[in-house]
Amino acid sequence: MARTKAELSTGARLADYLTVGYLALNCPVEKVRAVLVAHGAQSKRKRGLPHEVLVYFVMAMVLYADVAYEEVLRLVVEGLRQLLGDEGVAKATVTKGAISQAREQVGAAPLRDLYQEQVRPHGPADMPGVCYRGLRLMAIDGSTLDMPDEAANAGTFGYPAASRGESAFPQLRFVALAECGTHTLCFASHGPYKTGELTLAEAVIDQADASMVVTADRNFFGFPFWQRACKTGAKLLFRVKKNLRLPCERSLADGSYLTTLYPSDTDRRHQTNGTVVRVVEYQLDGIPDPEPAYRLITNWLEAEAAPAVELAALYHRRWTIEQTFDEFKVHLADRAVVLRSKRPELVEQEFYALLIAHAAIRRLMTEAAARTAQSSEDLSFIHAVRVLKRRLPAASAIPP
Repeated sequence: MARTKAELSTGARLADYLTVGYLALNCPVEKVRAVLVAHGAQSKRKRGLPHEVLVYFVMAMVLYADVAYEEVLRLVVEGLRQLLGDEGVAKATVTKGAISQAREQVGAAPLRDLYQEQVRPHGPADMPGVCYRGLRLMAIDGSTLDMPDEAANAGTFGYPAASRGESAFPQLRFVALAECGTHTLCFASHGPYKTGELTLAEAVIDQADASMVVTADRNFFGFPFWQRACKTGAKLLFRVKKNLRLPCERSLADGSYLTTLYPSDTDRRHQTNGTVVRVVEYQLDGIPDPEPAYRLITNWLEAEAAPAVELAALYHRRWTIEQTFDEFKVHLADRAVVLRSKRPELVEQEFYALLIAHAAIRRLMTEAAARTAQSSEDLSFIHAVRVLKRRLPAASAIPP
C-alpha cells in the first residue's frame, strides 16, 4: 500500500521560514558558496536546483526528520527567497529525484568543511560549567547512528553484532569532543561500525590544545593514546581500569599520588620510556549503585593547582557528553533510524548536517543563557528545538 507523504502538521508558518534564516546565520551563504566552489560542487546550470539551497535543505531535513523531502525543500526555498532573490530560487525543482540528484552532485565534502570551520567550542569563559581554572572543559567519547538497511550502506558501514546474527540496521560509528558547558560536538571523526573508537579518537584528540581540560572514560586509556594526547598541550583527566598497575611513588598533600606509566613490562623492569602521572582514587557515597572505587590519572601534577577533590567532581562532568548524544540521536532526529539517507556518501553528508544543526541549536541556547546570566545546561534542549522550529522571533538572520 502506498504511503502518504508526511507534511508539516499545520502547514509552513513564518517561524518555519525563519528557522532556515537561523541556519543561514550560523552558516552564511558566502561560506556555503565558497566551500562548494572549493570542491567543484557549485551549480553548473541555472535551471537546476541551486546547490547552496541544497546545502540548507540537508540541514533542515534533520530538523524536520519525519517530513517529506519535497515539503522540506519548499520550506527552505521560501525561507531563502529574500536572501537569494526570486531568480536564485524560483526555478528550483522540487521532485524527490531532483533532490537526490542534487545531493549526489554536492557530495559530503562541502558539509564536512562547513562543520569543521563553523562548529567550534564557543561557550563564554564566565558561563558556569564551561571552564575550570581558566581551561575549557571538554569530553571525548563515541557513539553510533543507525541508517536505512540498504545494500550500499551495509557494504560501506556494516552491521553491529547481535545475539542472533546481525542487527537490523547498518551503523556509522563516530567520536567527538564535546564542550561540556554547551554540549557542542566538535572535531567529530566517523567511520564504519567495525572501526574502533580508539582509532577514530586519534584524529579527534589531535584537535585538543593547551586551552582545554580533556576528560575520557576508561576505554580510551592506552599508553600510545595517552602520549599522543599529552603532545597537544591539553590537561588530561582519564579514568583507568582497576587492573592497571599504578604503584604509589610519591604521596601528595591532597591524597593523590604520583606514579610512572610505562609502554610495556620490559620498560617497567628497566624503568625506561616512562611518563609520570598523578593518580586520584576515591569512592562515591550516598548515590545509588556506585562502583566500588574510581581511579583517575592526570598530567596535571601539581596538587595545589588542581586539588584531587575538584578533579574527582570535574571528571563526573564528563557525563554531559552522554546527554549530548541523547539530544543528538533522540530529540533532534526524533526517529527510530536517525539517518534517512540510502547511499553512503549521502549518509556522510547528512551526518555533518546533523552536527551543524545540533550546534546551531546549542548556540541559540548559549546566547539565550548568556543574556540571563544562566548556564546553557539549565535550558531545555527539547524546548529549544521547538523554539527554533516554531517561535523564532521575527528579527531573524535574513534581513528584509
